[in-house]
Amino acid sequence: MEKRTRNPRKAAQRRSGAAKALRARSGPRTTASARASFRKDSAALKAPAVPGGAAATDDTVITALDLDAAPLGPAMAAYFDKCREKLGFVPNVLKAYAFDMAKLEAFVAMYNDLMLAPSGLSKLEREIIAVAVSSHNRCYYCLVAHGAAVRQLAGDPVLGELMVMNYRAAKLTRRHRAMLDFAEKLTAEPWQVEEADRETLRKAGFSDRDIWDIAAVAAFFNMSNRIASATDMRPNRLYHAQARTSAEEPL
Repeated sequence: MEKRTRNPRKAAQRRSGAAKALRARSGPRTTASARASFRKDSAALKAPAVPGGAAATDDTVITALDLDAAPLGPAMAAYFDKCREKLGFVPNVLKAYAFDMAKLEAFVAMYNDLMLAPSGLSKLEREIIAVAVSSHNRCYYCLVAHGAAVRQLAGDPVLGELMVMNYRAAKLTRRHRAMLDFAEKLTAEPWQVEEADRETLRKAGFSDRDIWDIAAVAAFFNMSNRIASATDMRPNRLYHAQARTSAEEPL
C-alpha cells in the first residue's frame, strides 16, 4: 500500500485548532497580566474601603445634623467625667443630645432609671431586650453599643452576636424567650398585644411590675432606634472590639 506523505503545515493547523477547541471548553488560559490583575483585585478587596476603616470618622462626625453643642451644665459635666472614668469615653449618644441640656438631662435620667435602677429584671435581661428591639429596627448605633454590653455582661461573645442577628437562634430559657417574644411583638405589632401575651409572661415567672419594665425598656429603645436612624447616629469605635473574648478563653 502506498504510504501517505504527512503535510507538517496541516498537522500544525490541526493541533492549533484542537488546542483552541480545548481552551474554549476549559476557559481562557491565565496569562501573566491576568494573574497580576487578579492579585491587584484581591489586594483591593482586603484593603479597607475607607482610610482608617469603615468607622474611621464615627467619633468625629457623630450625626448627620449640624447642631452645635451647648455648654454642659454642672450635672452633665460631672456625668461626662464619670463616663470617662468608668467607660474610658463618653458615649456618642450623649454627645449627640448635648445640643440641648434639657433633652440630654431627660435622656440620661430615663436611661439610668430603666437600665441601671433596681428592677425585677437583671441588667443583662434589660440589655438583651434593647438588642432584640434594635435588631428588629436594624439600628446600627444601638446594635453596636448594646451588643457590646450583652457580650460584656454575659461573658459570652456568641450570645451578643445571636441577640444582634436573631434571638430565636439562641438557646434561651423559657423566661427569656417569652420576654423577647413580648418585646418583639410590642415593637412590630403593638396593636396586637393582648391579655394572653401578658399571661404568657406571668407563667414564665414575671410579675406585673416586671411586665411594666419589659414594656418600658422596649418602648425606650424603639424611640432611641428611631432617633438614631433619623440622624445617622454613629457609635463609638471602641464598642466594636469590646468583650470579643469569652471569659473562659485565655487572652
